[in-house]
Amino acid sequence: MKKVFLSISLAVMALLLAACGQKAAETAPSTAAPAAQEESAEKASLPAAAALSQPPAFEEDKVDLDLTAISGTVVYSQVYAMLEDPQQYEGQRVKMCGGFSYFQDPQTNKEYFAAVIADATACCSQGIEFVWKGEHAYPADYPELGTDVTVTGLFDTYLEDGYTYIQLVDADVTWES
Repeated sequence: MKKVFLSISLAVMALLLAACGQKAAETAPSTAAPAAQEESAEKASLPAAAALSQPPAFEEDKVDLDLTAISGTVVYSQVYAMLEDPQQYEGQRVKMCGGFSYFQDPQTNKEYFAAVIADATACCSQGIEFVWKGEHAYPADYPELGTDVTVTGLFDTYLEDGYTYIQLVDADVTWES
């Protein structure tokens, strides 16, 4: 069934030639209150050993691997590397842009959602499955097939029917209407 999903994904990507674009984020100058500045100065004076003993805070917006910031050929190559050596990427927060694809296994009724990336010449494609966080129903809550989506999620693998697959879990999914 994964072969059928891949075939459908390849067909969808053959039709997609548009790339995702994103405006650069603007940053505002810091306007921290004096009390907040004093508090940060107090924290800075803590012994280094105490600061090192605390685990780093999870940054939900932090992205370890941003595939939206690199060229099509490099993205395609990077996704291929992720498929070949998934253990190297496990737990990393990945951001990617690609054409939305959907497949439902007729035997199990399991639904698969993916963002499919074509190489620079749009002749070949690779897809990464994603699991959108929250409760969402297909097709009502999802974009049209082939729509460019931006997906940010934690890279994970799973075993199904003896094969290892990759996916982005706990994912945020956005697209332009």
